[in-house]
Amino acid sequence: KMDDDDDIPQLSSHTLAALQEFYLEQQQKEGMKTSQGFNQYSIGSIEEDWQLSQFWYSDETASCLAKEAVLAAGKGGRIACVSAPSVYQKLKERDGEDFSVCILEYDRRFSVYGEEFIFYDYNHPLDLPENLLPHSFDIVIADPPYLSEECLQKTAETIKYLTKGKILLCTGAVMEEQAAKHLGVKMCKFIPKHSRNLANEFRCYVNYASGLD
Repeated sequence: KMDDDDDIPQLSSHTLAALQEFYLEQQQKEGMKTSQGFNQYSIGSIEEDWQLSQFWYSDETASCLAKEAVLAAGKGGRIACVSAPSVYQKLKERDGEDFSVCILEYDRRFSVYGEEFIFYDYNHPLDLPENLLPHSFDIVIADPPYLSEECLQKTAETIKYLTKGKILLCTGAVMEEQAAKHLGVKMCKFIPKHSRNLANEFRCYVNYASGLD
C-alpha cells in the first residue's frame, strides 16, 4: 500500500528554518511587548496590514485628531471611529476623560478591544448591530480605506446613519469634491501625517467649526 505521506509537499529545510526564525521573532516581539508593560492601545500595537489598505497616522496627527474629537463631542459625548483605528487608540489613552468611543473596523484583530469593537465592512454600510442606534454619536471620525468614490459614498451612508451631525473625514485631497457632495464637508487647514509617507496628499474635512483650521 502507498504511504499516505508521499503526496504531501515537503518544505525544504531552508524554508523551515526561515519560518521558525520568523515565528521566533514574532514571539520575541510579543514577549517584549508584555514585558515592557505594553500598552495595547498604543499606535503600532497592531501592525499595519497593507493588504487591507491600512496606514496609521503619525503619533502627533492621531493625538491632534483625538483631541479634536473629544472637544467636538463635548462632555459625556459619544465618538465613533470608522476605519480610523489609530485615532481610537489615542482616544483610549485619554483615560478618565468623560466620553465614550466605538471602533468600526474590518480588521478583526481589533476585536481585542472587546465590546467597543464593531465589525464593519463598507460594502454593507448599514449592516450594523441593533444596539448602534441611528444618530447616537456626537461626532464620527472616518477614514475610508480606499480613495474611490464608491468607497466614500458607502462609508458616507454609515457616517450619516451614526452621527447626530458632526463629521470629521480624513481622505485624499483628490476627494474634495466627492466629500462635499456626499457629506457636505469642507477641507481644513490641518494636514494629517502618516507614520509612513503616503504617495497621495491627505487632508481633513469637517462640517462644523473645528479646531483644525
